[in-house]
Amino acid sequence: MHRTSEKNQSSAKHHKVMQQIESLRLKNFRAFQNVHLKNIPRFCVLVGANGTGKSTLFSVFAFLRDAMTTNVTAALGRLGGSRGLAEVRSRGSSGPIEIEIKLRATLADGRSRLITYELHVDELEGRPAVTREVLQYRRGSRGQPWKFLDFSMGKGEAVTNELDTVEDERQLQRESQTLKSPDILAIKGLAQFERFPAVVALGNLIENWHLSDFHINRARPEAESGYAEHLSREGENLSLVVEFLYKNYRPVFDRILERLKQTVPGVTKVEAKTTEEGRVLLKFSDGSFEDPFLAKFVSDGTIKMLAYLVLLYDPAPHPLLCVEEPENQLYPSLQWDLAEEFRTYAMRGGQVFVTTHSPDFLNAAELGEVFWLVKENGYTQVHRAADDEQIKAYMEAGDQMGYLWKQGLFPGANP
Repeated sequence: MHRTSEKNQSSAKHHKVMQQIESLRLKNFRAFQNVHLKNIPRFCVLVGANGTGKSTLFSVFAFLRDAMTTNVTAALGRLGGSRGLAEVRSRGSSGPIEIEIKLRATLADGRSRLITYELHVDELEGRPAVTREVLQYRRGSRGQPWKFLDFSMGKGEAVTNELDTVEDERQLQRESQTLKSPDILAIKGLAQFERFPAVVALGNLIENWHLSDFHINRARPEAESGYAEHLSREGENLSLVVEFLYKNYRPVFDRILERLKQTVPGVTKVEAKTTEEGRVLLKFSDGSFEDPFLAKFVSDGTIKMLAYLVLLYDPAPHPLLCVEEPENQLYPSLQWDLAEEFRTYAMRGGQVFVTTHSPDFLNAAELGEVFWLVKENGYTQVHRAADDEQIKAYMEAGDQMGYLWKQGLFPGANP
């Protein structure tokens, strides 16, 4: 998974920027012909039948990251194959793909900045091009936003002075710029400059988002001896990351082990050992037995809980986590504990999107954390549980979200 450059990392660390996506508007992006998610919380749980677009929502972030690290043409190719734009654009639709993100960036001194980033992608002479790219920046909770960047077809204007030193929009200094190609994002360059901490926050979120789609069968085998600091998408490097944490971040490792012991009865110790053949294997100790168990003999739930704790206690956490169906192979009681861990991660400053098909996991969610997706006439619509008066009333009366879902109160998204 990509990490930011050292310059971006030091900048983000220096400014201690916390960021949260508050709104996401999509138009002509695959199944999302016209969708607007509002009031997005730090911990967001998505439910819906297969094929309604839960994973497609995550691919929006993948597209933005690839576009920022390469260009729009390459990003569309990774997402849509040889058909590129034609495959990614909603079927039966015309006009540009539109993505709008409203991001709240909070600096260390408590100052809040609302960033609105809008991107339109269409064709220019048969090739993908950025037909509109606008970045607006609002200081405080009121007032009109200041346009920071405005580009189209590779040409436009960008502000060059630091916004926090400006009291009036008329003081903004802008200069015209031309990009090397109309399929390059203008924000790609600005996100490298430390004098724009709020823009660095947006770039950090786009470049460092992480998708977790953990597979037990990928994590169980002994890993080749090597080096890994962060858990991969499918978790095949779990033993290497455990070894890294044990050697370099012992307090973090001990905290993970303590949480594992609290959630999985019997586990007293976890070790990562390198064999003579150069393979790294995990060993689990149970207080009832003298000899440790190899990972291949430990329950699926134990391995999976360890993997998610390693992900959530990463010393260099991702600003945005997207997790696919974490409930698989977990006992119902562990699902509640895991949901609490996701929420804690979010409250520490990250943001977490989770897809689930489990009423048990959903029972741990609060009213404002749940959205459900449905297909209507071939396109996805998104509903917020907190906007449904009936669900709201039941939750206020002490019901739980998973039970309400099982009772059919999420129209079009029955489990």
